[in-house]
Amino acid sequence: MASGPSQQRVSSPILALQQQRMLLEIEYNCEKDIFRKQTETMGLQRRIKRGDAWFPLKPGKSYYNSLNQLCIEVFRTGDEEIEHNFEFGRPVSFFRISGHPQPVTHLSFTGTVSYVDGNRMVVTVPDAAPIADVLASTNPVGVQLSFDETSYKMMFEALDRVIKAKGNRLSYLRDLFYTPSMKAQRFTFSQLRFPYLNKMQEHAVNEVLCAKDVSIVHGPPGTGKTTTLVEAIYETLMRENQVLVCAQSNMAVDWISERLVDRGINVLRIGNPSKVNDKMLSFTYERRFEAHPDYPALWAIRKTIREIRQHRKRGDEKYHQKIERLKSRATELEIRINAELFGEARVIACTLVGSANRLLQGQKYGTLFIDEAAQALEAACWIPIRKATRVILAGDHCQLPPTIKSLAAMHGGLDKTLMERIVENKPDVVTLLRIQYRMNDEIMRFSSDYFYHGQVESAPEVKHRGILDYDEPIEWIDTSDIDAKEEFIGETFGRVNKTEAELTMAVLERYFEKIGKQRIIDEHIDVGIISPYRAQVQYLRQQVKKRPFFKPYRSHISINTVDGFQGQERDIILISLVRANDSGQIGFLRDLRRMNVAITRARMKLIILGDTSTLTQHPFYRKLYRFIEKEE
Repeated sequence: MASGPSQQRVSSPILALQQQRMLLEIEYNCEKDIFRKQTETMGLQRRIKRGDAWFPLKPGKSYYNSLNQLCIEVFRTGDEEIEHNFEFGRPVSFFRISGHPQPVTHLSFTGTVSYVDGNRMVVTVPDAAPIADVLASTNPVGVQLSFDETSYKMMFEALDRVIKAKGNRLSYLRDLFYTPSMKAQRFTFSQLRFPYLNKMQEHAVNEVLCAKDVSIVHGPPGTGKTTTLVEAIYETLMRENQVLVCAQSNMAVDWISERLVDRGINVLRIGNPSKVNDKMLSFTYERRFEAHPDYPALWAIRKTIREIRQHRKRGDEKYHQKIERLKSRATELEIRINAELFGEARVIACTLVGSANRLLQGQKYGTLFIDEAAQALEAACWIPIRKATRVILAGDHCQLPPTIKSLAAMHGGLDKTLMERIVENKPDVVTLLRIQYRMNDEIMRFSSDYFYHGQVESAPEVKHRGILDYDEPIEWIDTSDIDAKEEFIGETFGRVNKTEAELTMAVLERYFEKIGKQRIIDEHIDVGIISPYRAQVQYLRQQVKKRPFFKPYRSHISINTVDGFQGQERDIILISLVRANDSGQIGFLRDLRRMNVAITRARMKLIILGDTSTLTQHPFYRKLYRFIEKEE
């Protein structure tokens, strides 16, 4: 469907967006169905292992937060090593285990994650929620992720608005993005110089400033995309009072926000950061709201309202008058605090879905910046675009794509992002950053040739960087000789290759011995171990904990999936590819954009472990193996 003749004939932007909506509907139904099946059929232990449930919980306190929402604090007491999927904004439900005949009882209310840090989580719940069922239950209580209806609702709403738009800025941007023959408008002024940026970064900032409608900063790994984007935002704020900055994930919003704060820019972060430290929290809306001088008065009024409601006497004729008067005063104070907070902020930062927050209702912005735009569904990008006059996208469509669960929706083209569409239709608005500052040239070269037509070059200072003299910066250790076979764990849990994992540990141990303990500790040499499969990641983590050799180095080693390493880098990277079978099946290792992320995380040493007889049946891995073995 994505590239057939019928797709080519969908020339009308409205028809194309209606098709997008239909594909999103397929994805929504598929995800809902998967979630329902998992909840009904997957055992509790499996959900805990997947990071989708905490059980048993230790309840903390309940209280009203600064936004007057009722909150419950809970602590995880189960396996604390498991990486969980709870994060700000995700819907959750509580359950308790009460023995037979009905072992699991789901509590009658749902909540939303307000804050999560390690094994502590705060959940906001409706005012009337029977929270005693959690806080004072005599049976063990747990919490699990619920299906996220809200994000889909926002995306459907945004697509409907874009489809119906007529004669306004939104309809103009829609037609521009979808029509190759329409030219993007530009401002003209003399180019600015930025001595601390390289020529392509400088050009990208100037292109952003010149764009009247749209501009794209295409940043391959290590090319300083964030540095360039921060500079572009800083310069835009010389011309505009306030801008909106969005990204797909909370982590990406945190990263850009932190860099903007370092640049001295007043950022107001809507939604809670995923990385919880004082620096991050200090620019969140909640913290600023609480710190406002009018907040104690507002808190006192809200407390009085709650007390009056609790102690309402029958026949109190003045009850409604009292409540309305207090509510009116509280609203007045809230409006005043918000006006000041939003008036002072130069950057409003939130996720794409978070831009639909009631706090931003009716707000308009001259410029919207979308970071990591190549990881976001097109529908999600339209949520904040409705508020903006011009749009700047930054990212790399050769790295992680959006996650799509439905094969039908993917084949229909739902995985094609707005950034890809604009790159295709408007190549003149794209600036490719070409100089990378992360990797030894040999590590970078394959990615540059395969994904970027050989256009990415290494900065002189990193070109020959290495850890050991006469070391090969990149090597492939073939596991086909050691009978390392993949095992399949459960229908939805993934694959593991234990022999390969143990070899990965042995290889790292040998490499550490060559470098020497003192040097690793003194120079803070850090290591990333990547596997595309979560089951392998869990197994590798267990191996590091079990081996006494790694005890002094545990803080230097991080182990995660490819997605978990997006935007990160390490001195040494080991990749365990897992797949090893007689039929040459490699599953989602066929998603080459993910592999581009994996092989470009290493600064000085990249070691790939994989079964060549299985993997080199695919042309990409054959080419990569030959490149490493210097066969071509």
